[in-house]
Amino acid sequence: MASGGADGPEAAAAPLIGDLPLLPAFLALSGRRVALAGGSHAALWKAELLQAAGAHVDVVDSAPCDGLVDLARRRPSVRLLRRPFVEGDLDGAALVVADCADLEAARRLQDAARARGVPCNVIDKPAASDFQFGAVVERAPVVVAVSTAGASPILAQALRGRIEALLPARLRDWARAAQAFRAPLKALRPEPELRRRFWDRFNDRVFSGAAPRADEFDALLACARAGERRGVGSVALVGAGPGDPELLTLKALRLLQGADVILYDDLVAPQILDMARREARKIPVGKRGYRPSCKQDEIVARMIALAQAGERVVRLKGGDPMVFGRAAEEIAALDAAGVPVEVVPGVTAALGAAASLKISLTERARARRLQFVTAHGRDGRLPEDLDWSALADPGATSVVYMGARMLGALREKLLAHGADPAAPALIVERATCADERRAAGTLADLAELGARLAPSGPCLVMIGAVFGGGSAGEAASAGEGAPPREPGA
Repeated sequence: MASGGADGPEAAAAPLIGDLPLLPAFLALSGRRVALAGGSHAALWKAELLQAAGAHVDVVDSAPCDGLVDLARRRPSVRLLRRPFVEGDLDGAALVVADCADLEAARRLQDAARARGVPCNVIDKPAASDFQFGAVVERAPVVVAVSTAGASPILAQALRGRIEALLPARLRDWARAAQAFRAPLKALRPEPELRRRFWDRFNDRVFSGAAPRADEFDALLACARAGERRGVGSVALVGAGPGDPELLTLKALRLLQGADVILYDDLVAPQILDMARREARKIPVGKRGYRPSCKQDEIVARMIALAQAGERVVRLKGGDPMVFGRAAEEIAALDAAGVPVEVVPGVTAALGAAASLKISLTERARARRLQFVTAHGRDGRLPEDLDWSALADPGATSVVYMGARMLGALREKLLAHGADPAAPALIVERATCADERRAAGTLADLAELGARLAPSGPCLVMIGAVFGGGSAGEAASAGEGAPPREPGA
């Protein structure tokens, strides 16, 4: 045989799939009989799953649980046989599922099933099972199953939860639309390139967050015939939160998974970018304090150009996009350019810091008002138009963003407007991150706290009675001057 043939050296050198403990397969059971030996609550879930797959389920048990009795009443495909299970119940079955008291009984059942060519599953006894059930994500006709080969059912359930979070909310509708579109598209006998463009555009729509329209098929076909992979793009202003990746919202995660391009701030944690769609282009556009940075008009122009080229753009901002994030300017420019835009909120740094500190910012006995201000004006200096009297109010909790370089001036302004020098004050660097650090003291020694902490990352200055005394004070000072922690420490 020629060396370049299917069995030649090149084929032999091709990488092989790694060893699998189980074969992932989906079995058609519609109209087929399944024997279920056992009437426990554990057997109930298996009976419900089997009948959902279209099987006729014979539940054989002398005293089935109430749930199985109710299931048989509601589903004609489930039949109760109130007697002990016998080997003859295996005859003609496509599968047998059992809940056995011990491994010896399970192995006897497995041997009897194998003698008849019937695959066997014994609940919680993988050693006596020919197949296993996975943790199921159901978006029929889309079904996802996760298996750990019996190593850790709890891990399989956790993975199922993560997958659930990533799936588009309208996935079921789009999967049904795909079923409906296959026949009319095939009838048109499209060229392979046209068919590919049709399904590429279809997939873009699946992850857009929208529902299928009544004219969806015609619209997709028109785009494919015009040679367009996609129509008008979009921009989403997405809050990445203060740093901890687990504070990302589910909607933000879905948009990251569906993005073509991600324009991200300098403060966005790398772990959050790792959650994005692998094929997405990731472009840093962050404004870095007192260092060369992207100009705001350049960022807006890039967003508009990308969206007008049909790209799904995520503008990923640290914290919440609507809190000191210049979102109003971006939204106005996108609206003027006719680019669809949506906003996904994130956890702003002040709330993340409060959660990390376990301190309520609005403790009823100590604070009647919560106020967020920025210490960084358009000219890079401490703004002159702040309401200093309000900030000096002992009944308020004040959180100052971008104030790390303004600590001395901030203290002097507040003291000049009547603030109490003994008012509790905190500096929190990299709130919620693994390397979060804090320095606690009073307003009078605010500048000294900053010098002691010597922050290199984003900081909040937090002032108010809620940060003083008792457990609050202990929590505030717990990370004072501490070196960066390892992730998960």
